Amino acid sequence: MNDPYENTPERVFAALPPAQGRGFAQSWWGQAWLKALEDATLDTQQLKSGRRLARAGAVGAVSVRPGRVTAVVKDRDHTAHRADVLLQELSEEQWDRFLGMAVERVGHIAALLDREMPPHLVEDAATAGVELLPGLGDLEAECDCDAWDHCGHTAALCYQVARLLDQDPFVLLLLRGRGERELLDELQLRSVPPQAGTVAVRQETYAGVDAAEAYAAGEILPPLPAAPAVPAEPGLPPSLDTEIDPAPGVDPSALEFLAAQAAREAHRLLVDALRAGHEQRVVEAGLTSAQDAVRLASGRPEVSVTARLAEGSGRDREGLALAVRSWEYGGAAALDVLETDRPAEAETLARARAALESAWEEHERPVLRASRSRWTVVGGQSQLRLGPDGRWWPYRKERGRWAPVGPASQDPATALALADGRE
Repeated sequence: MNDPYENTPERVFAALPPAQGRGFAQSWWGQAWLKALEDATLDTQQLKSGRRLARAGAVGAVSVRPGRVTAVVKDRDHTAHRADVLLQELSEEQWDRFLGMAVERVGHIAALLDREMPPHLVEDAATAGVELLPGLGDLEAECDCDAWDHCGHTAALCYQVARLLDQDPFVLLLLRGRGERELLDELQLRSVPPQAGTVAVRQETYAGVDAAEAYAAGEILPPLPAAPAVPAEPGLPPSLDTEIDPAPGVDPSALEFLAAQAAREAHRLLVDALRAGHEQRVVEAGLTSAQDAVRLASGRPEVSVTARLAEGSGRDREGLALAVRSWEYGGAAALDVLETDRPAEAETLARARAALESAWEEHERPVLRASRSRWTVVGGQSQLRLGPDGRWWPYRKERGRWAPVGPASQDPATALALADGRE
């Protein structure tokens, strides 16, 4: 009988030691993997069970191949179960777009070789129509315990994979369909300049239609040409570094920064507008001036521009830095949680209390002091903040101020572990 995986690239990782006293994901891409798991898992008890098994070292050697990761996970009674987690592979067309994008930016290749996955690599891939990181519902589970959803065994495997992703993002790329050696060879081939004498392929041209003919023909017209492709990255604004002195009150460096940010935002909006299903999305509320100042400050302007943004938004320098951290974790929603402490609606509050009650075993549950939409660890430096959508935001006290330390989670235990520095 032929083995269906005989010619499939595969990496096998030895069982990792127990994770007592440490988190499962230190990198942002490892945390994004866990967020996909936690957002999709309906039973938080299974997440708790999975964390306990992974922390105890119950996950055996992990096999990673395109579209599937597999391991044997042992229950507390040492019963062994085969657990599989499936992630859809990228199509050939998607790989072609990703490789074409990566080869144009040397920094992306260098980052991967350093076992890093910078946010702009993922953003540029998404702009090219390739989603590298899993989203809601992308991680499918199979286990011989016959659970219909993620069980403790597949959850434990996912937590272990997050640790592997911290070490090597090529694990994710192999899951998406390509091994490291294959990818690097392809990138090297694409990086070779064309040989002399190679005939360039001409872009298709359109002769157009005479205006008088078009008017006479009425609706009998040739089809419009296809819309041009979206540029791979925003355009560069003109330099304002000229020999002419600026007018009084005009800061050329601030104007250049604003122009660069406007080009970046316009590019993002265009890419988002051309995505499938965009017309069915709810239109987001516009940003206030104070929120927009934080968005601009996240672009890392020079010190003088940052000071002006802080003053214009009604914040001090440290307050603006905290706001920027929040923005980077979750945009306007995260910023609202930082700066607003409104009582939760009754239904949201009831769900939150139920989630807090079930998130820990009785002897593990921390002592929390509730105040409106915030729960603070008594005698500690950690805090959970409940967003209007029912998600939990991790906070830690730093130099006398509560500061955000990570993205939101559906599970309060995961958020608090991040606040404590254990995730």
